[in-house]
Amino acid sequence: MQYRRFGKTNLHFSVFSLGTMRYLANAKTAQKTIEKALSLGINHIETARGYGKSEEYLGAAIKAGLSVPRNQLYITTKIAPTPDADTMRHCIDESLQRLNLDYLDCLGIHGLNTPEHLEWVQAKNGCMQAVQKAVNDGRVKHVGFSTHASLDIILAAINTEFFEFINLHYYYFFQRNASAIQEATRKDMGVFIISPADKGGRLYTPPSTLKELCQPFTPLELNYRFLLSNNRITTLSVGAATPEELIAPLEFADDVGELTSAEIAVFEELENQQNMVLNTDKCSQCYACLPCPENINIPEVLRLRNLAVAYDMNDYGKYRYGMFENAGHWFPGMKGNRCTECGDCLPKCPENLDIPALLADTHERLNGKAGRRLWG
Repeated sequence: MQYRRFGKTNLHFSVFSLGTMRYLANAKTAQKTIEKALSLGINHIETARGYGKSEEYLGAAIKAGLSVPRNQLYITTKIAPTPDADTMRHCIDESLQRLNLDYLDCLGIHGLNTPEHLEWVQAKNGCMQAVQKAVNDGRVKHVGFSTHASLDIILAAINTEFFEFINLHYYYFFQRNASAIQEATRKDMGVFIISPADKGGRLYTPPSTLKELCQPFTPLELNYRFLLSNNRITTLSVGAATPEELIAPLEFADDVGELTSAEIAVFEELENQQNMVLNTDKCSQCYACLPCPENINIPEVLRLRNLAVAYDMNDYGKYRYGMFENAGHWFPGMKGNRCTECGDCLPKCPENLDIPALLADTHERLNGKAGRRLWG
């Protein structure tokens, strides 16, 4: 296992962190998973108030005694932004009690996703007043935020100067937030990548087309290498629900060097495949088409179409497309069939895409069962 400095926190995290969103079974399985992670060199565990009984399960494991001393184990929990300090103060107290901890190494504002959330953290008597008090009295050591927001909100949150780290989405198949990572690095913030295996493309069950294109590597391996070769990124979450699910990801825990020529060649092949198959229908993800009068997240809809058409990533596309209209501010925007063909987006598109037709095509390809967040 390799370790990297988590920005200005000066904590050194393992390049894989144990994420606990999928602690669905029971406290006993959670404890076994935690102990397996520790035995494999993971020294950072990340949870949240919103993850079911995750805090309680982790707290039970801590109370029972872990194989790693407390001062060598870093624990993060996340709490949603609140409009007032009293609510945040209560949440911090309750999380510490659930976790059986005297202090948190890191507290993340969970889901800083909207302009309103940004207003709450900047308000004079808002939630950050309680967070700062917890820092001052030693119950919280370091403060950051997690986000599913649009890039402009992410950059604005980084520039509040309140935060020492950021948890965000960034993968080979979604590189929109590259400038946020660059800005966070400029401010010496730690960078935590959310769910690279799942949100990054459901790469643990890739389609055969993608598997063939990635040979001699696996799609999951390439995504891990894409991320770990970037020394601006500190750590990646691995959301294991059982000890066995830790084995495959952590095979790459020492492979953090620059991309090899063979890996670069595969990434070039993936790009060529997308250009060839999509041809003049490829959305380049410039975001110039927004805002949409019907609140359709056009770039994200067409990104999912790009992946489905080029690499047969239909299961992933349906999984993410089903979140539209069902996950609130965690995955905002309407589905493609909401398009009224008003034409507002057409003159904005530098590729002259027939956006209404592509939205309709995406809906036909990917619309299926409605989705929601695991702990929605």
